[in-house]
Amino acid sequence: MIIDRQFRDKIGGMVTGKVLFDEPMSEHTSMGVGGRADALIFPDTVGELKTLVSFFLREKVSFLPVGNCTNLIVRDGGYRGVLISLEALRRLEIRDQNLPRRSTLKEEYAGSVCFYAQAGVSLSGIVEFSIREALSGMEFCAGIPGSVGGGLKMNAGAWGKELKDVVKSVSIIDAGAKTREIERKDLPFEYRNLDLPKGTIITGADFHLARGDRNEIQGKISDIMAMRREKHPLLYRSAGSVFKNRPNCPAGKMIEEAGLKGLKAGDAEISEKHGNFIVNRGNAKAGDVIALIDTIQNKILGEKGILLEKELKIIGEDL
Repeated sequence: MIIDRQFRDKIGGMVTGKVLFDEPMSEHTSMGVGGRADALIFPDTVGELKTLVSFFLREKVSFLPVGNCTNLIVRDGGYRGVLISLEALRRLEIRDQNLPRRSTLKEEYAGSVCFYAQAGVSLSGIVEFSIREALSGMEFCAGIPGSVGGGLKMNAGAWGKELKDVVKSVSIIDAGAKTREIERKDLPFEYRNLDLPKGTIITGADFHLARGDRNEIQGKISDIMAMRREKHPLLYRSAGSVFKNRPNCPAGKMIEEAGLKGLKAGDAEISEKHGNFIVNRGNAKAGDVIALIDTIQNKILGEKGILLEKELKIIGEDL
């Protein structure tokens, strides 16, 4: 993609947030790897985001929305086009409190507290918010990296719960740059996926949680964080779980049984602590990480006849 002075000026006039050109994505991904994106833009409002999307669609510019880049690998050759970060969309507010049983909301939401979070709000921020407001139901998100937008797109979950269990509706910009709200009953959630039409951008969501005891909520979160510290390799940079688990067949267990824990490619390593994590021990390249992913998939496919499905997203071009 050719970015000239005229293009730069047009983009700069559409947003008040940061606009970065020829930007190394290793500076933004949680794994700390990745080549350069032609442009990385941080709209400050949903209105700015909508303006950008309309412009790119009209001008046939390749673009892709990203969240906090916690489960994203950008190949070493970089991304040809524009990455739109939703990181600056961080509004978080309570919509309704102490809803009575005879609420105008459907019975399943009656008696709960509804709050709205924009796509850039981190899941850890919502967990902190739930402690502060004594709201129960989001404890399972403790320690899950990422943001509301990305978390909903992958239906993030742990300990037997997923975001689909607490979401009331999702706000989007559709493939035609129109803003819409989709109710929970119309949201096609799957395991680690929300199957929205191509081109859909999640801008925020309404959630419903129950009033609870702050000390009990804090206790549950502390217990979950302790289990994460025990099981997960938190000393090194990673993109979280690499592969989706299969029913009654955790990916990490299969990788361990295949003898792959500790395998290295460059400075990337299949974690000794948890087989479903690949960590950056210092100066790994995206190609190192992808090489280990390919090795795992080929090994498990050859030994068990199972093709592990990636949980993280890989974009961009090879060198």
